Amino acid sequence: MFAALGISALVGYLLGSVNFAVLVSKRYGVDILKEGSGNPGATNVKRVLGKGPGNLVFALDALKGAAGTGLGFVAAYLFYLQPLFIKVVAEMPSGVFARLQASLDAFSQPERYHADPNSLFVIVAAGFVGTLLGHCFSCFLKFKGGKGVASTIGGLLVLLPIPIVIGAALWALAFYTTRYVSVASLALGLSLPLSCWLLPKFTSQQFGAAQLTFAGAIALFNVWTHRSNIGRLLRGEENKFTKKAS
Repeated sequence: MFAALGISALVGYLLGSVNFAVLVSKRYGVDILKEGSGNPGATNVKRVLGKGPGNLVFALDALKGAAGTGLGFVAAYLFYLQPLFIKVVAEMPSGVFARLQASLDAFSQPERYHADPNSLFVIVAAGFVGTLLGHCFSCFLKFKGGKGVASTIGGLLVLLPIPIVIGAALWALAFYTTRYVSVASLALGLSLPLSCWLLPKFTSQQFGAAQLTFAGAIALFNVWTHRSNIGRLLRGEENKFTKKAS
């Protein structure tokens, strides 16, 4: 398990360290680290270069979060689940596609392969966490980076799809009510553990201790990365997105 955990986190970190805000801005002849707020993220790109480049960076960062989390699934399969298949290989069907389907089923029925569901979730989540840390502390940018909101959304669409959809709806509500991206992002982050706690009480959705702890950690990390924004909000200095006059 520890090999799968380490590989998942490391590969995710290297992928997350690729900063699309810097790359896209360079195509426009702009060093985003020296423009606007200096933050290499989608919000600053949108402020400096406009809606198109900003939305492109957001989409690429979201895909990066999803891809990093997906690589966590690959690490979990290769270094955790696959060795356990030996114990039940006689039960597996013959044929390439049948075996592939059986392998995919292992993620939804880990107990059949004597795998711990919580351990499986932690390994996959390590890919997401590595990607998020890479985005926020890129080894290619002297450990600087963005705030990770888009990458969080992309990764959580894989890990916690229903809570992140709820969070995205709250993000839109908070943004269009206040016009502060930071307030919307904080609302999204804080909603995750609340959703994981409340949904099982009112729906058939179930979340284990690993998922609830993970969602809480993401919420705390989200608050920490927005600490400067919180300070500006309290001082009344935070920038709003306002509609430009035609």
